[in-house]
Amino acid sequence: MNLLEKDKRYCWHPFTQHQTERNPVVVTRAKGTCLYTEEGDEILDMISSWWTCTHGHAHPEINKALVNQADTMEHVMFAGFAHPNAANLSEKLASVLPGDLNRVFFSDNGSTAVEVAVKIAYQYWVNKGQENRKKFIAFDGAYHGDTIGAMSVGQGCGFFNIYEDLMFSIEALPYPHTWDNDAEVDLKEKAALSALKNLIEKSGDEIAALIVEPLMQGAGGIRFSRLEFMKQIVSIAQQADILVIFDEVAVGFGRTGDLFACQKIGCTPDLICLSKGLTAGYMPMSVTVATDRIFEAFNSDSFKTAFLHGHSFTANPLACAVALRSLELFEQENTLDHIAHIEKQHKGFLAKLSNHPMVTMPRVMGSIMAFNLPEGGGYKSDLSEKLRDWFLSNGLNIRPIGSTVYLMPPYCITDEQLSRAYDGIIAGLSAVNDMPSNLAVKCA
Repeated sequence: MNLLEKDKRYCWHPFTQHQTERNPVVVTRAKGTCLYTEEGDEILDMISSWWTCTHGHAHPEINKALVNQADTMEHVMFAGFAHPNAANLSEKLASVLPGDLNRVFFSDNGSTAVEVAVKIAYQYWVNKGQENRKKFIAFDGAYHGDTIGAMSVGQGCGFFNIYEDLMFSIEALPYPHTWDNDAEVDLKEKAALSALKNLIEKSGDEIAALIVEPLMQGAGGIRFSRLEFMKQIVSIAQQADILVIFDEVAVGFGRTGDLFACQKIGCTPDLICLSKGLTAGYMPMSVTVATDRIFEAFNSDSFKTAFLHGHSFTANPLACAVALRSLELFEQENTLDHIAHIEKQHKGFLAKLSNHPMVTMPRVMGSIMAFNLPEGGGYKSDLSEKLRDWFLSNGLNIRPIGSTVYLMPPYCITDEQLSRAYDGIIAGLSAVNDMPSNLAVKCA
């Protein structure tokens, strides 16, 4: 069997209906901003392989860090043991995060980072003797991962209806998603703030935490919110002694233009969840970082107050090594300046595209550019699938989410590559109405 035949016989892909999905593209090599197929075709990775590859693929400095660590120690259990990479990475994260976000709990991916945060928030109040605080507040349209707790606080995204009976209930707030020249954003924000205040007035002493995707809901459709709104939400919750969890799995490590969205907003959540860009796309790892106040509530003479959670590969030394090197590269390569340049290029392109009949709700933040198509549709709408196929057929990894077309490129992308992607978007929009649904993907 060739590679594709082996894949089809043995692999079970995520978010895939194998009965109807077209064949996957077999990628055998990646470098910089590009993926290379088994046939040698080049694909420009304009979504950073699910938003992970911050510095691009196969960065030579991160490669060295990985190889050097593999020669030293590949793994050691993190219960009862410590190692230099975990300590150094934790110190580095604490130094770049705001406030007293100093206590780093390691896990494996974005979903588990959120799961950890939800459990910590719940147990924090139990340890404080307030066992009535069992409610969580989340926003409509939010996506926080695919484990049970993460699905519960993200059930507003609509992906998990089949598991509804397994999830705990939440209090949902309307999300005031916005875009350039949005005339109704003030009214939407006012409604969301009012809903939060009413909820706190009604049952504030029963609420454990508010969980937020700050500034951008990712899988829910690349939906933006404004800085001042986020600042008000955090302030209202914290003043009511409700813990605030920031899920920065998607927006952390430069995506919004600042290293972290909480820095851009100017606030300090009680817990922050990080993954994806944490290891620059190299290794599966995540962290949930807590304030000293949260951590101290778990300290006592009794093991009952300890946080009884862990993973086999917690704080894996290989993953810690590449994460630490990635953070160093942000400083050494002036990465935030590169992101500012990408943002400027995005804004220039959208200004030219704004009058296109298929473009609505244009928006840009940091390295993220998005717009919506007039035709709605769910995650796997016919239109989004047609566009995805056309982009792949023309050497672009651009994967629309329903009616949302977006770019989130690696930070090493060149102006020429951005222009290639922009031209591809215009050509794809022009071609999509005449495209058959069963277009065969062949990367050019």
